[in-house]
Amino acid sequence: MTVVYLDSLFLLNAVVDYLLLLATARLSGGPFSRLRLGAGAALGGLYAAVLFLPGWGWLVHPLCKLVSAAAMVLAAFGGTPRLLRSLLIFLGLAAAFGGGILAISLLGGRGLTLAGGVFYSVMDLRLILLSAAVCYVLLTLVFRRVGRHTAIGGEVLPAVLTLEGRRVSFPVLRDTGHTLTDPATGRPVLTAEGALLSPLFPPGRAPTPAQLRAPAEALEAYAGGPLSRRLRLLPYQAVGVEHGLLLALRVDSVRVGVRDYGSILVALSPTRLSDGGAYGGLIGC
Repeated sequence: MTVVYLDSLFLLNAVVDYLLLLATARLSGGPFSRLRLGAGAALGGLYAAVLFLPGWGWLVHPLCKLVSAAAMVLAAFGGTPRLLRSLLIFLGLAAAFGGGILAISLLGGRGLTLAGGVFYSVMDLRLILLSAAVCYVLLTLVFRRVGRHTAIGGEVLPAVLTLEGRRVSFPVLRDTGHTLTDPATGRPVLTAEGALLSPLFPPGRAPTPAQLRAPAEALEAYAGGPLSRRLRLLPYQAVGVEHGLLLALRVDSVRVGVRDYGSILVALSPTRLSDGGAYGGLIGC
């Protein structure tokens, strides 16, 4: 008879689920919180442990597994527009990982077993933690490149913008192909979806979508107002646009990831910058 220790069962499955959630976060290409990943992994470990309690065997039903996976992803990535994509990626990774474990067991490996979607090992806890640490390092090295937005050549980072005590935060893609700069200073310009910058404006003073599409008229509307000295027109070129203008706002500070850009111009885009909603701004490397 095999004796199952719930603490080992919980720890092993939580570690495996954390690595799967971390891989999901890297592949989905958006910012993530390690604390929330840990919360999602803890839910997975708890689910695995409860399965072995008397009277809870019904949780092995595939629908229950799906609900458990959805709860883990919701805890790790809830509140982001990439929730459904993250769930699909997580399920794909979990299936691939389970297939790998099954292949190892068929080849005679006995260190790690898979039964009903739950991982268990008879190894010492210290060995489990050491193995998890090695897996984490390898996973980080692999997904450091895989998780980048390869289609454009950058990475998504959290950004915080402040203006006169007001602040807003959203994901920004640091893109090697984004070369927009301030003509007066040569400093980089952050291009952001105009709708995201509404919290930086006084109540009722944020530009409307129509104004963002007609930046010259918008600048006229702000003439003489409290933000008039911070607003200007910024020329730009893009595919299909030879001579374009964007309404630009000089904010007090911009921080992207760990880099502080200080007071720079933020160009207000009238359209969305990301089809999947993974980021709301672009800045050059």
